[in-house]
Amino acid sequence: MILSGREIKNRLGKGIVIEPFSDLQLNPNSYNLKLHNEMLVYKNRELDMARPNDTMKIDIPETGLVLKPGVLYLGRTLEFTETDDLVPMLEGRSSVGRLGLYIHVTAGFGDVGFKGFWTLEIHCVQPVKIYPFVEICQIYYHSIEGEYERYSSGKYQDNVDIQPSLMYKDFEVCARGK
Repeated sequence: MILSGREIKNRLGKGIVIEPFSDLQLNPNSYNLKLHNEMLVYKNRELDMARPNDTMKIDIPETGLVLKPGVLYLGRTLEFTETDDLVPMLEGRSSVGRLGLYIHVTAGFGDVGFKGFWTLEIHCVQPVKIYPFVEICQIYYHSIEGEYERYSSGKYQDNVDIQPSLMYKDFEVCARGK
């Protein structure tokens, strides 16, 4: 079951946290999240999932920034979210998609109990100019059935900034477990 916009608002402070929150961003069955004014890009074209990959910070000026195809831009939401007993999901807005802009490669599915800022894996099919603090994506919530454990991974929980891939930590755990 997907929560309605009214139910999202009713549950604020009772299983759902969205900070800051504005009624203007509430939709019939989702809530629009804004793009922060900073992004990361990887310094190298070839990435290694078993090692940390160096990144470089980019500021999005008020006058906008043109994104280029073939580059993965890591952004984040302006809003901090926390979910207690629901599964949060993230999707691009249709207006953004119609510009050929993707806001996630695969990570649109959140875990019950996630709290932090959402890292956006942004790429485009043609050059497109973006602006800071634009409503770029939407969060919606599914109910969860049955017993569950809250998300507690040390990799991304309680983040305070844009998160590059921390997959290399999985390799460290596997190496210790051998």
